[in-house]
Amino acid sequence: MRLQGKTALITGAARGIGLAFARAYALEGARVALGDIDIERARAAAAGIGASATAVEMDVTRQDSIDAAVAATVGEFGGIDILINNAAIFTAAPIVEIDREEYRRVFDINVAGTLFTLQAVARHMIARGRGGKIINMASQAGRRGEPLVAVYCASKAAVISLTQSAGLDLIRHGINVNAIAPGVVDGEHWDGVDALFARYEGKPPGQKKREVGAAVPFGRMGRAEDLTGMAVFLASAEADYIVAQTYNVDGGNWMS
Repeated sequence: MRLQGKTALITGAARGIGLAFARAYALEGARVALGDIDIERARAAAAGIGASATAVEMDVTRQDSIDAAVAATVGEFGGIDILINNAAIFTAAPIVEIDREEYRRVFDINVAGTLFTLQAVARHMIARGRGGKIINMASQAGRRGEPLVAVYCASKAAVISLTQSAGLDLIRHGINVNAIAPGVVDGEHWDGVDALFARYEGKPPGQKKREVGAAVPFGRMGRAEDLTGMAVFLASAEADYIVAQTYNVDGGNWMS
């Protein structure tokens, strides 16, 4: 019960990694607000967790939606102690085929969505005067370039940089900002990822997924549940002296 009495807002929490975090936090005693643009799916997910969870409609590309989700969480639970910026999208294309609108969409969600949700919650935490924990979801893709994944890699590199800057700025208010950099994590989103690689690399469906899983030193792709231990740790008092760091949780794919 390391998060007993705490309240967390998690973006993109209706499925996948965000939902795994919400379940893990509830088991550790936290109340959780599942923020998602798919509000019906978020409500069903919250109902599956129980009375300690609620769903809030949240589009991280719109400031009014961010502010409304923060206000709804505060109204429901009295405050926000933990934020996980998890909402993100993936894209892939060769450099010469990158579309400007797709670039804007990725950066609007992955970078601006992270920054302005962090900002809104940080303002609340500062006004409340009790500090807090903010966890951004980066990626191993933010540690390196990849031929077909320039836009996504750049967006996650920006998340790592934002984590450093925000962490150094906000710690004076007792707000710890850190990040998690997963590797390849299995889930329904990987159907889309695999399809993009099949298109550009000429591989049959499923081959790219098998290849990346086999290449992980641990021996398999990650699962959402593999990330929950780090998410709980960074939100707990055990991480009070950790500031502006990004932790790899990737089965050994990247060392830094």
